[in-house]
Amino acid sequence: MRRLAAGVVLAAAGLSAHMISMSTGDLRLKGDRAEYELRVPLYEIGHLKEPQKSLFENFRLLDGREGARLVKHLCETDSAQDAYLCRAEYQFPGPVKNLVVECTFAAVMVANHVHLLRAEREGASDQAVFDFSYTRVPLRFVPPGKAAKAFSQFWAGLARAAGGAAQWLFVLALAMAARRPRELYGLAAAFLAGEFASALYVAWGSWSPAPRFVEAAAALTVAYLAVEILMLPEAGHRWAVAGALGVFHGFYFGLFLREARMPPLPVLAGVGAAEAALIAGFAWILGRIERAAAALRPIRIGAGALLVVGMAWFFLRLRG
Repeated sequence: MRRLAAGVVLAAAGLSAHMISMSTGDLRLKGDRAEYELRVPLYEIGHLKEPQKSLFENFRLLDGREGARLVKHLCETDSAQDAYLCRAEYQFPGPVKNLVVECTFAAVMVANHVHLLRAEREGASDQAVFDFSYTRVPLRFVPPGKAAKAFSQFWAGLARAAGGAAQWLFVLALAMAARRPRELYGLAAAFLAGEFASALYVAWGSWSPAPRFVEAAAALTVAYLAVEILMLPEAGHRWAVAGALGVFHGFYFGLFLREARMPPLPVLAGVGAAEAALIAGFAWILGRIERAAAALRPIRIGAGALLVVGMAWFFLRLRG
């Protein structure tokens, strides 16, 4: 059973990275030149000794195989927006025919970092989402068909839901909290309802939750769920805790929807599909472990590890 506890801790090791890790960029292409504006939250670059150098070493524009030359760039701190703002100009060898963007910000910030890029060219627009697995994307400025567009948005939600340690920790906590299959369905439904409601509220509203507050609150919710498993094994209304956990988790997807300017339905459908699959997978694994080693009470051991991780994550975010 040590493996179960160690697995919880190892799965949560990535929580030193921020749950909400996102930057945005706007690219305007004019003939053989391009203008690029980048906005990065200040907390994302605190560990970089030379953020301006590191960021532009990990962002490239190409026309086919020919790289554009970085003509000039300037970055400044905007304390009012708690952001690091950069502007740059690129020069291509000639008029751009096949624009390709390479972005590896996840390599210098955190592994679950997402960069949302919006691009314009002669009145046409395109967008791309970069993360640790998608670092090179061609921009064609040709509107995709409805089916292709809906699938790309569904996939974006699915990838965001399964792409970080925090997301895995939340659904693992739900699977551990369920005392029977029927209760698991209720917990999952409450979690998804809270998540989708808060995502829509943030996406359509003007309020932007502070990342440190969101993560600290989410960590406390995970820790409280672990306390219920350990100290209150017969407690009722556990679905309410699951719903609260979903609310804090949904803030991330709300910010993603707002910045990406994607319709919520296909994105949240992808989120729900990924999380449902993860919950079912964790429940199956935990069920097998319980049957194989019931005398060792593996759920209690896992809940103890979950409590330690939740509290450590909480204090880490308070200090951060």
